[in-house]
Amino acid sequence: MVVTNQEGGFLVLTERELELFRAGGAGADPALRRRLEEANFLREGYDVPRAALALKRRKAFLGYGPNLHILVVTLRCNQSCAYCHASRAPLSASHTDMTPETAERAVELALRSTSPSVTIEFQGGEPLVAFDVVKHAVEHALERNQVAQKQLEFTLVSNLSLMDEEKLRWLLDHKVQVCTSIDGPAEIHDGQRKLPGGSAHGETVRWIRRINEEYEAMGLDPTLYRVEALLTTTRATTRAFREVVDTYVDLGCRALFLRPLDPFGFAGRAWERLGYDADAFLEFYREAVDYMIELNLRGVEVLERFASIFLTKILTGDEPNYLDIRSPCGAGIGQVAYDWDGAIYTCDEGRMLRAEGDETFRIGEVASSSYRELMGHPTVRAIALASNLDAQPECSACAYQPYCGVCPVYNHKTQGSLFGRMQDNGLCWVYMGILDYLFGKIASGDPKVLGVLERWTTARPRSHYLHT
Repeated sequence: MVVTNQEGGFLVLTERELELFRAGGAGADPALRRRLEEANFLREGYDVPRAALALKRRKAFLGYGPNLHILVVTLRCNQSCAYCHASRAPLSASHTDMTPETAERAVELALRSTSPSVTIEFQGGEPLVAFDVVKHAVEHALERNQVAQKQLEFTLVSNLSLMDEEKLRWLLDHKVQVCTSIDGPAEIHDGQRKLPGGSAHGETVRWIRRINEEYEAMGLDPTLYRVEALLTTTRATTRAFREVVDTYVDLGCRALFLRPLDPFGFAGRAWERLGYDADAFLEFYREAVDYMIELNLRGVEVLERFASIFLTKILTGDEPNYLDIRSPCGAGIGQVAYDWDGAIYTCDEGRMLRAEGDETFRIGEVASSSYRELMGHPTVRAIALASNLDAQPECSACAYQPYCGVCPVYNHKTQGSLFGRMQDNGLCWVYMGILDYLFGKIASGDPKVLGVLERWTTARPRSHYLHT
């Protein structure tokens, strides 16, 4: 039985120990009482300064301001993905490209953030379609940052099929981190991501290997500097956990992010064909992570991102500041999304709803909104309230509350309320299932498995990408 306290400490107790604790009879078991005292679980002798410091450490992000700024430089894309969350436009739709002036204004708003670090992430569509806009935004940000003095990073999220050597050299010279998508082996990836006249999987893999070669040639640590790849889990993926993991390992990837399919964009319309329930995802998740742990025990280093995020909170007391799983969530106060035409949204998920005619999460325009107006917008305030787990009736007493978070945009899309109903909330069941699984591993006490899980909490800074 797992018990937690509000500052994030935890103990694993037997049923007998839990009953003694609940009945106020822990004194009858000196060993139990000592464990409870050491973990700050008893009212008598409760260490308030210790708890306050732990909470301050976990909630340090509240003083930052938005650090992630997503620029959607175009809706155009050369691939057709069955689950496209961005609701892409055809290559002929050049009117959906962000103008240089809009990009400049978005960059200037981003650099006004009170966060000491700012990441500007280029998305689409396919951002390589509008590479001139990406270049202009990066150069403008570097110029303006001479005054703003932020720790500045750039990230490009691309399918890589429009990459060439000239673009790659520019990205490397300007320290732009490259991220992509790999949905597993070729048959699954190409079945979901269509590239006219070629193999989407083949092109992505070719450029992953090429970019990684360049990182090594630059003398960067190959265990730290690799192309990051994301997985979108569809029904086909859930039947191939081993093949998916092996694909990533073969590419030299040190991490997988086993994300469930979001109900945004085209994915919502194709749910009957691509989707699954929370139980099916969790079965896939447990099998895949069990296999990854097995690989680690054989000397193959690979971690799962959800596990790493949760374990960092559980085992170290640190907050990795993953914006989707924190309280309150990062929408508005941790990230901002700037659409191709200058419309501003609380987050990328909020922007995705635009294609469905839902403008609930639109908070401004780059041409007219000030940073103060964006941060004080009623929608930003409402999301902060709705994602504060201390005030969520169904979350405030949950044992996993210190480590978890909710997504008001997901709640709005699936349940018609920013607050949602956790008893039948798909994302809640996924997070709870993952935490059940992780605490099961912790409670097992297997020293080899615990060693693997502890290594997954190690954060190594990738300072090469920083512009200071």
